[in-house]
Amino acid sequence: MRSYIEQLPDIMETSGTYLYGGRRNLIKSFTAPDGTELNVKRFRQPSFLNNIIYSSGIRVAKGRRAFSYPDRLLEKDVETPRAVAYIEERNTLGLLGQCYFVSLQCPYRHQLYEMGDATPEAYEPMAIALAHFAAHMHDQQILHRDFSPGNILWDYSDQPEKQGQKEPMSYKFSVVDINRMKFGPVSMEDGCKSFSRLWGPKRFIQLLVEEYARLRGFDQKESVMIAMKARAAFWNRYQKKHEIEFKLEL
Repeated sequence: MRSYIEQLPDIMETSGTYLYGGRRNLIKSFTAPDGTELNVKRFRQPSFLNNIIYSSGIRVAKGRRAFSYPDRLLEKDVETPRAVAYIEERNTLGLLGQCYFVSLQCPYRHQLYEMGDATPEAYEPMAIALAHFAAHMHDQQILHRDFSPGNILWDYSDQPEKQGQKEPMSYKFSVVDINRMKFGPVSMEDGCKSFSRLWGPKRFIQLLVEEYARLRGFDQKESVMIAMKARAAFWNRYQKKHEIEFKLEL
């Protein structure tokens, strides 16, 4: 698909299916000539100082990190869309312009935004399943620094239960937007704080953290206290500048 992928920067604005467009990035899906569904994320040109840092190699550019990380996750049985390509635009001085990360398109139909005002029938099994997924990821020394509803894709699983499988088989998960990751031992504090951005009723978070702590051998009460304190701090900051789209319980 190389010849097709090399055209993507030129057709990004006029083709493809819009998925997300914010102040910094644009995400679209494309169908390659052979039928492969691709996800393309365009990172904006860095500010002047960051451009010098990224262009000189002092720090690795976000797009290149996004391209290099999927293999590390997949090797640890943490699902994420497989990387396909990374494209950089540079000027005559060698300074970084826009860059593009191309991956396979995840087929999962749901995001965790659905837990915002979910009923106990919906959020209780999800809390348990997500706790297993997060515990496995953290046991593998992988911490997603933006473990938020839009970055956790999920669907119902029709696979039979596997012997030794930690994650309940009624759900399957895939993490995206993985350019912000930490690799190394994940402490109780870091693990519990990582749930602070999730949407959903207070009880959803409590169930999630209790099961997560049980799986990782942490004290459940202390884990819930850490998670709830971090959650309150995040959403109190957030609501000063943004409208919250679910009923917030602190």
